[in-house]
Amino acid sequence: MTVALEGTLERITFYNEETGWTVGRLRLDRAGAEGPGSPDRRPGGRLRGQATVTFVGHFPHLRSGDSLRLEGEWEEHPEYGRQLKVSSHQIVFPRTIEGIERYLASGLIRGIGPATARSLVRHFGENTLRVLEEEPARLIEVNGIGAHRAQMIARSFVEQKDIKEVMLFLQSVEVSPALAVRIYRHYGAGAVAALRENPYRLADEVFGIGFRTADRIALKMGIPPTSPHRLRAGLRHGLGQLAQDGHVFGPREWLEKQVSEGLEVHRDLVSAEIDGLAREGLVRVENFEEGQAVYLTQLHQAERAVAEKLRALAASTLDGRAPGEDELAAAAAESGIELSPEQATAVSEALRHGVLIITGGPGTGKTTIINCLLRLCRARGLSPLLAAPTGRAAKRMTEATGCEARTIHRTLEVTFSPAGGLEFQRGEDYPLEADLVIIDEASMVDLVLMHHLLRAISPPTRLVLVGDVDQLPAVGPGAVLRDLINSRVLPVVRLSRIFRQASESLIVVNAHRVNQGLMPILNEKDRDFFFIEEAVPERILETVIDLCSRRLPRRLAEWGMSPDPFTDIQVITPMRRTVIGVDSLNAELQKALNPPGWGKAEIGGRGLPLRTGDKVMQIRNNYAKEVSNGDIGVIRGVDQELGQVAVAYQGELGPRVVVYEREELDEIVLAYATTVHKSQGSEYPVVVMPVSTQHYLMLQRHLLYTAITRARKLVVLVGTKKAVAIAVRNNRLEDRFTRLAHRLRGS
Repeated sequence: MTVALEGTLERITFYNEETGWTVGRLRLDRAGAEGPGSPDRRPGGRLRGQATVTFVGHFPHLRSGDSLRLEGEWEEHPEYGRQLKVSSHQIVFPRTIEGIERYLASGLIRGIGPATARSLVRHFGENTLRVLEEEPARLIEVNGIGAHRAQMIARSFVEQKDIKEVMLFLQSVEVSPALAVRIYRHYGAGAVAALRENPYRLADEVFGIGFRTADRIALKMGIPPTSPHRLRAGLRHGLGQLAQDGHVFGPREWLEKQVSEGLEVHRDLVSAEIDGLAREGLVRVENFEEGQAVYLTQLHQAERAVAEKLRALAASTLDGRAPGEDELAAAAAESGIELSPEQATAVSEALRHGVLIITGGPGTGKTTIINCLLRLCRARGLSPLLAAPTGRAAKRMTEATGCEARTIHRTLEVTFSPAGGLEFQRGEDYPLEADLVIIDEASMVDLVLMHHLLRAISPPTRLVLVGDVDQLPAVGPGAVLRDLINSRVLPVVRLSRIFRQASESLIVVNAHRVNQGLMPILNEKDRDFFFIEEAVPERILETVIDLCSRRLPRRLAEWGMSPDPFTDIQVITPMRRTVIGVDSLNAELQKALNPPGWGKAEIGGRGLPLRTGDKVMQIRNNYAKEVSNGDIGVIRGVDQELGQVAVAYQGELGPRVVVYEREELDEIVLAYATTVHKSQGSEYPVVVMPVSTQHYLMLQRHLLYTAITRARKLVVLVGTKKAVAIAVRNNRLEDRFTRLAHRLRGS
């Protein structure tokens, strides 16, 4: 039988971020139970005995102090006893002074914490909430609250009212509370109107909500399964997913089959919608040998333009000349080195050609070539320009050459406007002013970024792309470096010789052995590459934690280093899930390296609390804040009253602090452990990597090779030799749908 209870939320016992499933304790008001089903009333209607009850159900984020009205039915749990299974709920304003203070102190309203809540209630008493709603200007009567803070508190109070109304609508279409909060943050009070207009816009406009979630909401709202809006959104999702997986296009037959099966509609409807999108110019359909390719228009234009521009640069007539032996020798001597024949060829070819690709693994002298080129440029009065795809890679390039290197985005003078997105100032009308542009870590450059870079380079400027083609390709669409090399149209210098100093490092030796399909050399005494045998995933986890918190800092100290587990040691793993995946490792490493303690304020994050001192990573490009996907920083401060987190980053422009509001915290995650893909372009003094058959699907040669090459001083693998052998033997490359090599060949 349905009963209704009113009271104050005493505490949350359990909360699932994804589903909103909540177990909590409600302290009942005196008139807190209604209906004949209530077991806690004496015949006269007064509450008896128990002043609190346990309730369960799906809820948005609740906080201690919330005043709730719950409706549901009593059930007897075999382990936890009597509890109310909630069918509907309403967050109401508290009526008692104690309830008002608990509500305001919960952190729900930005700018009010426990101390401010106490001051407000002391000053306004039972009228506190009325003042907040009707006379917010009076807040300045309270000591410590100025005009600016009063406005912030008033805005936040209104937002909380709005979000409750949005929640009621979203609950009717079975949106989880966590997603409802995300939707509200994007659209504000207009969220309901936006969804009624076109729920599929969620997939394009709200970070963290994909097509499947938008589709589920749309169908619940009554959108027909064969609606053109649904077909169009499904196709855009299919092509967008291909781009996220690194593909530039989708074969038409394959795309039609995947989308029609995913939407459970007839394939002819999908085919007709492709033709409709093509007529509107939203996609491009192109014939090729095996059938037809369907492109997002932006990627089609980028692929064609990259091929055309590279052919033009390669064919350009330069007035420079290749350096003679004496000139090369002088530049090498100035650098204090002796060039190998491979390196001498690379330096010479870079000054002869409009485009040159230099590729090789660790220890093959790529940086030496760059330094020699810089000295030759100075000797000839030429102006060089250095750039890399990420801030970390640019910083390493600067340190290795002594010359300023910038990110490609900064080189192209990218600006950001909330309305128009990214704007590249450099282009055909405003090209880069340099005689030689050198791009390091070129394997990380995706098709779209290469397109923008090439738009800003015109003859006689030369372009040199330096990278390791055997590493993972770019996270974005395309496999540009691999395609350029495979086209056999552009000049390429392959570096294969490992220099003596580098050959003394087992990190370098083993990276090349893995790349050649050979087992790495394990556990030679006093070397920089170690393997710890552990078969059970739980034991691997324990070993990794012990290594990071105790054994490795002690070993590094013995080597004369000043070890910092935050900056010197990075755990890299192939997968997110499982006991030894990123999520589990981060939870355990946080406990070991940065446990709760005095002076460490906490705030809710993506599944795990974020606290002062935590190592975190930005997981999306935020050009407004000038932080990029993959940037790593340390939390320097948490303001629970304002709902803000300050993160210190060490970027290409030096140290800087970025402040995140509470609603932006889903952009950062713990970074004690990260995936191999996220580690691209970075170097760490020490890399620790679990290698287990539990990660069977991700045991691949190029993943292991990339992880090993991230380390400068020490690599430690923890797992089984069987898992290492599986990875070494598995040379399956990521097949990406791309036609850049064909376009370069003119085929």
